[in-house]
Amino acid sequence: MSGHSKWSTIKHKKGALDAKRGKLFTKLSKEIIVAAREGSDPEMNFRLRLAIQNAKDSNMPSENIERSIKKGSGEDTGGAIFEEITYEGYGPGGTAFILQALTDNKNRTAAEVRSCFSKNGGNLAESGAVSWNFETKGVIDINTQKENVDDISMNGIDAGAIDVEVDDLNITFYTTYQNFENVKKFLESENTVQIDRSEIELVPNTFAEVDKSMALKTMKLLEKLEDLDDIQKVFSNLNITNELIDDFDSGSNHNCAKTVSLKLYCWGEGSDSRLGLSLNQLQIEDFSDNSANLALVLANCIKE
Repeated sequence: MSGHSKWSTIKHKKGALDAKRGKLFTKLSKEIIVAAREGSDPEMNFRLRLAIQNAKDSNMPSENIERSIKKGSGEDTGGAIFEEITYEGYGPGGTAFILQALTDNKNRTAAEVRSCFSKNGGNLAESGAVSWNFETKGVIDINTQKENVDDISMNGIDAGAIDVEVDDLNITFYTTYQNFENVKKFLESENTVQIDRSEIELVPNTFAEVDKSMALKTMKLLEKLEDLDDIQKVFSNLNITNELIDDFDSGSNHNCAKTVSLKLYCWGEGSDSRLGLSLNQLQIEDFSDNSANLALVLANCIKE
């Protein structure tokens, strides 16, 4: 499985269990709304059909899906009008980025994207700066049993896939835009196959090779960009290995909030009485024994 596809698959799996599911549903809803502008019948609208399937795969409620279709088709005239915008940029070490956005405020989105790049060692670029190295392809990630890997790989090629990558029990099929559904339907018909993810993506023709430190910084930028509300998809030509993913997750865990239990006492202003402040399971992020930061948190605690 190629670097960025591997990253996308892991993020997809985490997204289904993520506490930020509300944000995920918002992005899925926006995609359905925009896709439905081209027609509200999924049978006649490939983009809408794919958007609905992705929403169902993420356990988005049916009523949310129906509501989004009505907004896009014009049956429900309420809500914002979203515009599709593509941004290009460079990350640490000259890695290439393409962002696909849906926004109701271009100025806000551009400012947020520019700020995210600049704060994480990258910069926005002009249209066409990096897109020449990317090609639109269907990407289908599956999981199967060891004894079926070779047969499924060959049969996927026969069904129309243009390339296959095998990583243990995981197989990634690449297709043309036109053959995407044919290959997906074939894989869905195989009882031994579990489809983890199926998307239309911008796949780089060549990948960037940077040192480990630069790669981890690039992955941080990638994650920050994906977390922006108006950004639907982020594509990069960074070659993301299993080792890099493990190191990145390990580093992220070191920055997680630390939970402590404290019992504090302080003197009430203008009073001789002793006030008890009980802070159970206080969340402290990145304090590193910084007493000034700790004082700010304690100052905001609510007296029981």
